[in-house]
Amino acid sequence: MSSRTCPDWPILMEYAPDLQFKHYTVAEAKLPGEALMKIPEISLDDVAICCDLERHVFYAAHTDPKVGEALRATHWFEVAEWTSSGPGSAASNL
Repeated sequence: MSSRTCPDWPILMEYAPDLQFKHYTVAEAKLPGEALMKIPEISLDDVAICCDLERHVFYAAHTDPKVGEALRATHWFEVAEWTSSGPGSAASNL
């Protein structure tokens, strides 16, 4: 487990075991341009996102609300959506 690993990882592992949530600044996460355009007032180096970068899933409880809202209009999923109606829903139905 790295220092970036989300402190809620035990809960998240039960909820979405295939994902690995870590904390990043928005700048480190290199989010899609269409999301960044919606949050020009945010300092990308000072605002946090908790996410699985590989699968484009974020954890709203540990993500700045403005960033989460901007991501909802992109190909990114919030973890609850990912597990209920997104790509992760198929894994939870096995």
